[in-house]
Amino acid sequence: MAGDEGAFRLVVGLGNPGRRYEGTRHNAGFWLVDELLHRLGGELREQGRFHGAVARLAVDGYDCRLLEPSTYMNHSGRSVAALASFFKIPAAQILVAHDEIDLPPGGVRLKRGGGHGGHNGLRDIQSALGTAEFARLRLGVGHPGHRDEVIPYVLTRPSPAERQRIDAAVAEAAGCLPQLLAGQWDRACQRLHTGVKGG
Repeated sequence: MAGDEGAFRLVVGLGNPGRRYEGTRHNAGFWLVDELLHRLGGELREQGRFHGAVARLAVDGYDCRLLEPSTYMNHSGRSVAALASFFKIPAAQILVAHDEIDLPPGGVRLKRGGGHGGHNGLRDIQSALGTAEFARLRLGVGHPGHRDEVIPYVLTRPSPAERQRIDAAVAEAAGCLPQLLAGQWDRACQRLHTGVKGG
């Protein structure tokens, strides 16, 4: 994609609302949105019509909305589809940040389209939008070692050392936002994929 077609108008951070889930691996997408707000200003406001908390940012002349769904992970699509429909944002201009068990803590990758890989948030968004052609920011949280342990693993907190590596990846990803909003996908990928490494 080139030009404005490749620019992003909506950045979604996936997670579960409430104190019970604060700090758990499944909330890595929320951490990305929180980091963007910390860097760029702005404030999330709960908006019932979008089933989530929304902020609006202007970065280098580009307009962007941030969204943290309050629907719980398995129903994230309801929130994303409501906001995208209202503001007429096509799937290709949506970036979804989420926890990724197939990357080590601190690993981070950008990806366009593809399957949901068993991630319930991505699965529901894909179903609600009727397409998988949205972009993903994959934030590595590591794998528990067996698929039967994945759910309890992502719903618990990382160790302090793991959290430090994840936070470093989140910070690096947040630094790529101006390029992503400008549609500079290849440049953002080059910066991100040669930056923070998993450990």
